[in-house]
Amino acid sequence: MASIRRTLSPAYHGRSLPNGVSPFTVSSPSHKFLYSGNYSSSSSRPLDRFDVGFRRFFARVLYQRQSRKGSQTWRRTIFRFLVCFLLGFLVGLTPMPFGEVEDSNAKRRDFSFEIKANPVNVEQDLSNVVTQEKFVVETVNLGVENRFNFSPRKQLIVITPTYNRPLQAYYLNRLGHVLRLVPPPLLWIVVEMNSATMETSEILRKTGVMYRHLVCKKNGTNVKDRGVHQRNTALEHIEHHKMDGIVYFADDDNIYSIELFESLRKTSRFGTWPVAMLAHNKNKAILEGPVCNGSQVVGWHTNEKSKRLRRFHVDMSGFAFNSTILWDAKRWHRPMSGPIRQLDTVKEGFQETTFIEQIVEDESQMEGLPHGCSVIMNWHLHLEARNFGHPKGWVLQKNLDVVIPFQ
Repeated sequence: MASIRRTLSPAYHGRSLPNGVSPFTVSSPSHKFLYSGNYSSSSSRPLDRFDVGFRRFFARVLYQRQSRKGSQTWRRTIFRFLVCFLLGFLVGLTPMPFGEVEDSNAKRRDFSFEIKANPVNVEQDLSNVVTQEKFVVETVNLGVENRFNFSPRKQLIVITPTYNRPLQAYYLNRLGHVLRLVPPPLLWIVVEMNSATMETSEILRKTGVMYRHLVCKKNGTNVKDRGVHQRNTALEHIEHHKMDGIVYFADDDNIYSIELFESLRKTSRFGTWPVAMLAHNKNKAILEGPVCNGSQVVGWHTNEKSKRLRRFHVDMSGFAFNSTILWDAKRWHRPMSGPIRQLDTVKEGFQETTFIEQIVEDESQMEGLPHGCSVIMNWHLHLEARNFGHPKGWVLQKNLDVVIPFQ
């Protein structure tokens, strides 16, 4: 079947078609796109002419006719594209200081942010909550005072001389249980003669009180001077280590109340109080210590004529003092006459007054405890059992002589 292709003659390019449509070539691929309506060549409207011209220009740009020069046009296009690409690549590698600074600043502005919390007013927020929700908020008094004036407790340094005797275990356990009830800080210094026994060490470990077990190496022939040397050993230990606290001599055979140790922490330099004791004949109780007007010492209680010659009528367990007096003489304006120690060269009963005379000058430097010195806080009872046998280590190795059988 033969195909017939009809081409328009060039002579008809200038003619107008009967329907008024401008002529165009059949080979043009854009004839459907460009001419979808009827446009007269003799139309006098400028808008229509502009539209026709714009469409023709657009068609020439997008759809170029294939001709003999088509290959040269593609070569030029590729050459121009490569040149433009090379120029853009070189421009991109060129450093731009001003643009870079501006770009970095822009990035900082873009990616940096800051969160600012709004100030919170607790009272205002609570008032808003109460207003909006219509709740009634009442203040609750829990009985807790809003005070933060915290002052640390003074350390108590309790010195106890001890020795091997039948009731030693009973005395040490009783005193240890009392000290255990005292609020810390508290240091219990226990001094033995010649060597530290295992029995005493075991008792101290079981009390639960912070302690130091010392040994007095001084050889003394007089039994009455034994306690003096033991107390001096503890004083040397405090002075050597410069301990800060309130020093108190607590013999293991005395009876003490918790109020006594609570009052000791009120001592500034030297504190004293009355002590109740039994007379040597055990038929009456006597009182020895200060007479106070408030916290001021104005006199002394005494009942023994042999002790009226003493300067200060105080029992060994009836006073306490600041430990810094032993090693800081400048603080207390004390002359550097030597260490403060108890004397073993004086008569029995005068160790207390000769020792106190090294610490204070007169009653004006003393403090009466408690206020008015009207409370007895410890007792000195001479209840030592003499010539009473006891097993070594307070442990029975065998049964007693009399055994009651169980029925």
